[in-house]
Amino acid sequence: MKKIMYSLAFAPLLSACAGGSSEGLLLLDKAAFDTVVDGQPVSLYTLDSGNGLVLQVTNYGLRVVSLWVPDKNGHYSDVSIGYENIERYVNNEGERFLGSIVGRYANRIANGAFKLDGKEYHLPQNNNGQTLHGGIKGLDRVVWNVDNVNATAIRFSYLSPDGADGFPGNLKIAVEYSVTPENEFKITYEAETDKPTVVNLSNHTFFNLKGEATGSITGHILTINAGHITPVNTVLIPTGELLPVDGTPFDFRTPVRIGERIGHDHVQLQNGAGYDHNWVLGSAKKDAVELAVTLLEPESGRIMEVYTDQPGVQFYSGNFFDGKANGKYGKPIAFREALALETQHFPDSPNQPSFPSTRLNPGEVYRHTCIYKFKTE
Repeated sequence: MKKIMYSLAFAPLLSACAGGSSEGLLLLDKAAFDTVVDGQPVSLYTLDSGNGLVLQVTNYGLRVVSLWVPDKNGHYSDVSIGYENIERYVNNEGERFLGSIVGRYANRIANGAFKLDGKEYHLPQNNNGQTLHGGIKGLDRVVWNVDNVNATAIRFSYLSPDGADGFPGNLKIAVEYSVTPENEFKITYEAETDKPTVVNLSNHTFFNLKGEATGSITGHILTINAGHITPVNTVLIPTGELLPVDGTPFDFRTPVRIGERIGHDHVQLQNGAGYDHNWVLGSAKKDAVELAVTLLEPESGRIMEVYTDQPGVQFYSGNFFDGKANGKYGKPIAFREALALETQHFPDSPNQPSFPSTRLNPGEVYRHTCIYKFKTE
């Protein structure tokens, strides 16, 4: 790794940005990300929807570094949490998964082990004796190839070798990030394998629709189109049940302020009595991309809608942020100042035969679409 300590640097104001005034829209400097990691080139790329959404991403872990959208008055804020240079991502002392892709298996696998065709596979136990988001290396800590890039889309690829973090099969992955005139940030995933394996990919962007380091997300109003969750034990592994949300703090079928019930403990809300659970998107159909989540920040009027073709979405309420690490604008990332909404298959599916299968065989193609759409009211 080329060791460089960068100062906080920004590019000039973005010009000709529709959808509102570009006042205050400062883009991170590409020079703060141009380096070499593990012998591979790393850089920063900027996508512009042409209608008010500007995204910056690095090919180190496919991390969303900044995401600018206007509020109801046309004023911009960066609504994603991140760091100002590549050094802080590579030698990270704070939250590991800021803005990154996660996998080869997003979320948790119990005891770091699963069986496939009678053979047991052992993975790194990197989270309370469980495997979280792929293990020690993961897809978030590798440099991805940049295959194509233009003003509105960038396509990445990576070959995860057989045995990486204990997973079987050479897994060939292609991911595209794009922005649309409708102010959608769209992610599409594809993967193929040369031997049976399990795959569950997701994106771990942390959002605060008021902007980075502007206070708690507990005032955001959340709607999740799901009637069940997969309840978990004390180490956040699913019990195998599907729990109806009726009468519980997990019922977001109608809009609810996130902080309204977050302290209630009559239903398990481990780890600071916060949310870190998978909601069952019962209406999701194979190959159908449907609205799963709506998030509103009342003060700014910003709305984020989440669409997916996956059977689940993990809502994490930022329970482990502790203010010890600063974000890219020099302010601490404090407790519950960001949230994640990760479209996915269910946690621990390889060990839960009643859950939708995450098995991928040779000759099959894993596909996954996630769309984060921004607007105002």
